[in-house]
Amino acid sequence: MDTTASDPLSLGHGTVYEPQHDSHMLAEAVVARGLPKAARVLDLCTGSGIQALTAASLGAERVLAVDISIAAVESTRAAAYRLGLDVETRQGDLHVALNHGPYDVVLCNPPYVPSEHVPPTEGPSVAWDAGVDGRAFLDPLCRAAPSLLSESGFLLLVQSEHADVPKSIAMFEREGLRTSIVARRTIEFGPVMLARAAWLEANGLIEKGCRTEELAVILAERNTSGA
Repeated sequence: MDTTASDPLSLGHGTVYEPQHDSHMLAEAVVARGLPKAARVLDLCTGSGIQALTAASLGAERVLAVDISIAAVESTRAAAYRLGLDVETRQGDLHVALNHGPYDVVLCNPPYVPSEHVPPTEGPSVAWDAGVDGRAFLDPLCRAAPSLLSESGFLLLVQSEHADVPKSIAMFEREGLRTSIVARRTIEFGPVMLARAAWLEANGLIEKGCRTEELAVILAERNTSGA
């Protein structure tokens, strides 16, 4: 999926996290997986709204887009209106999402970039800065996943290898979910990662000279096999 000025999913120029490699990987994963009939879908950390809009276009019965950023919420609401799609939007965090669940499908492209700063609560970097190990949002999400999901629900999460994909998988499995990696892609560092590469190297978060990252889409779902 190409992000161009004519693309209706290229949203929020300069105000929210515009669709990038990870955004498109996650959207492609939900299209490939498909939605259950009459699906209730959560797009958590909606950003541009691409996941919510994708789910709505696939025929979800209810789509809720949640983001801490009011700019992201307004951008998603405007895009849904422009495209004639039914998407409910709410400003808030994981707790807001939990209060409106459970969901048959949860889609999440969270902040996962390691940062020496405390995760922000406003501004553009709220979309990527995630504490010193990149897991300020990932850890609470992994713990809360069972509470977000319906009895047959599944979650699709995209993150970087530099925020510890194996830990996410282990945490999901500890919560009783069955997991797999459904997509992988290696990309060059973007501007944010390049700008802090020296800090990442100094803190042992990447190997010296590393300027690539592997993105992974993780599927976590209820184990309905009875195993």
